[in-house]
Amino acid sequence: MVASACVLASAAILLSSAPALLPASALPSAQAAPPALTRGCLPGFDCDLSQRINAVDNYLRSRPGLTGYVLRDRVTGGVYANENAEQAVWTASTIKLAIAVDLLNRARVGAIALGPDDRGLMESMLATSNDQATDLLWNKYSGLDRMAFNNAFRANGMVSLVPQPTNTALFPDWSFQKCTAADLDRLMDYVLNRMHPDDKNYLLDRMRSVDFNQHWGVWGAGARMRPGLKNGWSAEQGGWVVNSVGFAGPGERYTLAIMSSLGTDGGYTEGADTDTKVAEMLLAGR
Repeated sequence: MVASACVLASAAILLSSAPALLPASALPSAQAAPPALTRGCLPGFDCDLSQRINAVDNYLRSRPGLTGYVLRDRVTGGVYANENAEQAVWTASTIKLAIAVDLLNRARVGAIALGPDDRGLMESMLATSNDQATDLLWNKYSGLDRMAFNNAFRANGMVSLVPQPTNTALFPDWSFQKCTAADLDRLMDYVLNRMHPDDKNYLLDRMRSVDFNQHWGVWGAGARMRPGLKNGWSAEQGGWVVNSVGFAGPGERYTLAIMSSLGTDGGYTEGADTDTKVAEMLLAGR
């Protein structure tokens, strides 16, 4: 598998919108950001967060590979997407959050019945990012047309997600998919604003209780910000991808989606360090 490297030519994308699910068509074309924020605070963000965004963009220029991220302030409605936020990257295990969202939605309307074993598999999938648990759920609930999950992913905000050809009989396969940081941002926003409150709270609790192997990425916001997340990491033919999506702050005020594609420039450690530092620089102490 070779990760896509469609890098946007602009410097940054700045959005300001209500904290609701945004379709891809609502994202404006990329525009150059003012150098060093000399034009003042960014729309939808206070000056402290505006300066943090500028510092992160400068930091990423020194890091290996390409990193796309989207930061959302759910109180002000501000959304900032950097220049690589629409780059297609292997989802790795971040897609497990989308799988859990769809299973809970289907169970809520009675389309499926999630038994104790299913719940156990789902919690293992989220807590430790267990691949075998994900395989079992995917095969059991894919549906006769095999596109049940993917159709739901798009409806739940991941409008740019594309299943990739596999070397197995399965298509689509959860582990062979690409999306963008903007897709993960919209998925996280869907969870917080459109899911049934009981299901949303269940997911938030699971995302705050992930195992130590996922204590990086958005976790970098710090314990005082009570972060929750789903991370994904994978060595692909085109190099490592290391991704993180989650929330932090009182009332889950901030959401953050980060996707790092390392190519030949680094591996898991470099990607996890980048993702964690981005979260720390943006959100620690907020």
